[in-house]
Amino acid sequence: MRVYVETDLEGVSGVCVWEQTRDRDSAMYQVARKLLMGDIAALVDGLIAGGATEITVDDGHGGGFNFMPDLMDPRADYVTGRSRPSMADRAEQYRGYDAAVLLGYHAMAGTPKAFLCHTQSSMRGDHYWYNDRESGEMVQSALFLGHFGIPLVMVTGDVATCNEAHDFFGPDIVAVAVKEAYSVEYGKLYAPEKAHELIREGALEAMQRIDKVEPYVLETPIRGRLQFPDKSKADAFHPRLAKRVDDYTFEAEFEDATQVYFF
Repeated sequence: MRVYVETDLEGVSGVCVWEQTRDRDSAMYQVARKLLMGDIAALVDGLIAGGATEITVDDGHGGGFNFMPDLMDPRADYVTGRSRPSMADRAEQYRGYDAAVLLGYHAMAGTPKAFLCHTQSSMRGDHYWYNDRESGEMVQSALFLGHFGIPLVMVTGDVATCNEAHDFFGPDIVAVAVKEAYSVEYGKLYAPEKAHELIREGALEAMQRIDKVEPYVLETPIRGRLQFPDKSKADAFHPRLAKRVDDYTFEAEFEDATQVYFF
């Protein structure tokens, strides 16, 4: 059983302030990297216990190279580095997997009581819609995976992230909360040991649900909408496919889910 794991950083256990995810020269970012590797190791442990025979872990936060090689669990393979090709150009990486996990993800922009919530740019506050439903990075990742027939079986993040996962992907997906936000940078954290046990248990359960979860797909062509928080940011945007419809908003049609990032 082959499992593909997409990772982010804002939803990792112990991560709760922007400085942990943005400034790569800071000690706080180095701590966040170590926390990420701890969550990955717990996930790999649970997936292996549940019957996974091959695990690939993809480094998805920011510009890449967030993993710490000396802390990699040897039972998984890792895709990392900088100057990553576009998602569409990396399509071959996704073929032939039986299930997927989104580890360390976060809720979409504007979500109340959600740690470090945003969609794509954490600095700008952009909002995205697909087929007229506002969506975040979990949906973007799930759509891409679904294009290749890979069902999303598990998500980890804060409570708001887990609620969003159930809203979009249904009750059968395993959603593991490793913290609970009271505001964007303040809330309740679980000790890493507790969070890791929850992740292990969730991964074991997720492996038993693979046959219950369908790949996440939308009717094509997919109607996309990207809205910027102010006109100056919209003025500075150079679209690939989209047409501007007002001072803040661009709209596009995507032939399939491999295009949904490319407005």
